[in-house]
Amino acid sequence: MITDLFTYSFLRYAFIAAVVIGFTAPLIGSFVVVRRMSLIADALSHMTLAGISFSLFLGQYILLFSDLNPLYLGTLVSVLAALGLNWLRGKYVHFQELSIPIMMSAGMGLSAIFISLSRGFSIDLSTLLFGSISAVSLSDIWMILAVAGFTLLIIIVFYKQLLFLSFDEEQAKVSGLPSTMLHVLFMFVVALVIAVSMRIVGTLLVSSLITLPVAAALRFTSSFKQTILWSIVFGEVATIGGLILAYELDVAPGGVIVLLAVMILAVVMLAERLGLARKKEVRYEGN
Repeated sequence: MITDLFTYSFLRYAFIAAVVIGFTAPLIGSFVVVRRMSLIADALSHMTLAGISFSLFLGQYILLFSDLNPLYLGTLVSVLAALGLNWLRGKYVHFQELSIPIMMSAGMGLSAIFISLSRGFSIDLSTLLFGSISAVSLSDIWMILAVAGFTLLIIIVFYKQLLFLSFDEEQAKVSGLPSTMLHVLFMFVVALVIAVSMRIVGTLLVSSLITLPVAAALRFTSSFKQTILWSIVFGEVATIGGLILAYELDVAPGGVIVLLAVMILAVVMLAERLGLARKKEVRYEGN
């Protein structure tokens, strides 16, 4: 594959996307897991699929959408869904987890309708569900890089506030933090990361890339910064290794990436079992 990287532009695009997503997804995933919001990634990914399928459907009848990258509308729908999730959580104060199946069901329903109404997508359905090496375009790369830069900026600027909100939401509200604004901003970033990650990992597996590297890191790290660092390391190993194996085996990259992430988690848990690693409780590092 190394030689082919210099020959085929689509491979270079896929490799860049894998490296950036392998960094961004576990980075935001560390906050998602600590806040016990792992399943939100599934809800938003299904809404992103609805947006992409809607864009492809419109492309058959409206010239503007025929040349438009479907990921753009998918990202917009994902962001709107994130805001909808936040609104639903406010409506079901004592049953906030209901917002996830509600949004996920809406996403799957809309996707099924637009897919059935469309007669021949410009891309194969498996590309949307499981990712593809050849599906990443230059416009996707710029979008992935922009989302990664924006995510990193938000994490750097609001790190302490997001950390405080993640570990003790009630105390954060009492202390005067603008918790609603921070939560909406956080959901906005999560929606963006999920939308751009779908090109490589696919709709059905994108939440795994956000959560599995973090799950492995949590088995032996003792601080949140260590969790973030090791999550990114595991994420990069899974995405880059999965992309290489998927290319050599000629299979969808999403499945290989997720299986590698599962294997990393299994190895870490085995090391813990053998006494080579020790599970530690992640501490809140706020001042």
